[in-house]
Amino acid sequence: MHKKLFIPGPVEVRKDVLEKMATPMIGHRSADASFLQRRISDNLRKIFYTQSEILLSTSSGSGLMEGAIRCCTAKKAAVFSVGAFGKRWYEMALNNNVKADLFEVPMGEAVTPEMVDKALSTGEYDLVAVTHNETSTGVMNPIKEIGKVVSKYDDIIFIVDAVSSAVGTKIEVDEWGIDILITSTQKAIGLPPGMSICTFSNKAKERAEKVPNRGFYLDLLALYKYIQKKDYQYPSTPSLSHMFALDYQLDYILNKEGIENRYARHIELAKMVRAWAKKHFELFADEKHLSNTVTAIKNTRAIEVGALNKELAARGFAISNGYGTLKDKTFRIAHMADCTIEDMKDLLKNINEILKLED
Repeated sequence: MHKKLFIPGPVEVRKDVLEKMATPMIGHRSADASFLQRRISDNLRKIFYTQSEILLSTSSGSGLMEGAIRCCTAKKAAVFSVGAFGKRWYEMALNNNVKADLFEVPMGEAVTPEMVDKALSTGEYDLVAVTHNETSTGVMNPIKEIGKVVSKYDDIIFIVDAVSSAVGTKIEVDEWGIDILITSTQKAIGLPPGMSICTFSNKAKERAEKVPNRGFYLDLLALYKYIQKKDYQYPSTPSLSHMFALDYQLDYILNKEGIENRYARHIELAKMVRAWAKKHFELFADEKHLSNTVTAIKNTRAIEVGALNKELAARGFAISNGYGTLKDKTFRIAHMADCTIEDMKDLLKNINEILKLED
């Protein structure tokens, strides 16, 4: 029995999108491949409100995260963490011999622009890394406001992990001063896992040119130079299957659903889940910084989340337990990608029945 996924990725993928993954292969060095990859990049520029180049990688979002912090830190990185995935960026830096300091806030809270300003005022750093949307806590950091602070410092590269938020909530890359925005296919975009995407500003390119030992497969500058020289073809064989589906899905998002309608639907879903959570439990995250794509719910009723998920599985649904140290203390309901209002109503109705809660 198929379980409809309400977890923070992989997400439920529409049948027509899955079918595009079965498109017959083309040569990855062909003119057709160049056309496909160029069109994907042009459409992503529209969605991200940017003039920056788009880079595609046959890897998870973590691959481009590692590439970004390695390729664009010349002096030292300031990594701001609100949970498990912010800390991962710090670990990536250390494991790549990149100097970095970790600035953590208590779980459930957000990074403030003042925190970033205080760190940058020391003059120790030339790169800031922030997680936009932390799926472990349901916090969405104020990257627009953080970007304003970063813009005061000419030599700072601003890199943002938007793996679980991009294309589910509006991010204006150029306006907000983001040099590298990273996402991947298995979250709000609504594809299977296996491909990641980033923007790459001219400022990031110029910084990377000054950084030695950028690696090989995840060298963002090498990717950039190659697609310029080879007309949007990549140095190693990309996942054409993902590209066929991504091209199809971007056309759907821009020309059928409409990008603003998509953002509005995500907010409506988020409000529905938040209202349900506040009625029956409590929200885990600071209400001033709630995610539009996943809600972390404090387990105030001390329910057995595993038992709930087992009952939900029998009915064809799946939600997420809390992450890491928050296991059983919280549980999470994702509302991203092509999830509909009716889908969410159906899920919440079934949870109410299982837990014997009032509708």
